[in-house]
Amino acid sequence: MKPSTNRMLNRIKSVYMFINQKGTVTTQELVEEFGITPRTIQRDLNVLAYNDLVVSPSRGKWTTTKKKVKLTS
Repeated sequence: MKPSTNRMLNRIKSVYMFINQKGTVTTQELVEEFGITPRTIQRDLNVLAYNDLVVSPSRGKWTTTKKKVKLTS
């Protein structure tokens, strides 16, 4: 796997775990927490939403779904 792909997957996993821990977060909170652009966060959230791991109950807010996830390190 390319290093850039590995970094992206690690970041997406970290974003998911952060949302899961906090409950509901805003896109801006994620931008500030991870120090990346809003566009990058949006791409990561799109990946998570496509896989039914997060949902947006209202514009700009995100929470995890009830889908079971096995997290490995």
